[in-house]
Amino acid sequence: MDKDLLKQLRKLSQQYAYTSIQMHEAVARKAGFSGTDHKYLGFFLQKGAMTAGELSSLTGLTTGAVTGLIDRFEKKKLVKRQFAAADRRKVIIEPNTKNIMALLEPLYKEYRNKSGKLMASFSVEELKTIEAYFVKAIEIMTETTDKLNNK
Repeated sequence: MDKDLLKQLRKLSQQYAYTSIQMHEAVARKAGFSGTDHKYLGFFLQKGAMTAGELSSLTGLTTGAVTGLIDRFEKKKLVKRQFAAADRRKVIIEPNTKNIMALLEPLYKEYRNKSGKLMASFSVEELKTIEAYFVKAIEIMTETTDKLNNK
């Protein structure tokens, strides 16, 4: 592979990551959060109801940090704590998908529209290459994360 091209791709990948952080920080502020709290709502949208421990495992946050996160979400009526029917000591965090989507959809609308148009500008072949890159890159990131977390 061309070393200059590889160097340029790595540089663009880093720039994409940094720009993503900046965009998500801006979205968080508009949504009334600090940092990337709003990104953790994605786990609820993807996985549904879960315990605080499960959210802690998914995010890598400490249980104390997850408790604070859930408190902030509950205050905004984005999640609700519920006792498990089988074991009342166990608390399930139930997402309010309607409220989550009402909060986040308007903040991402323009980005989704523009990125959708960008994707539509590529051929099916090019999109399959991009898809393959993302699938493999996610596997590498997951593996690296697991190693750093000593899993």
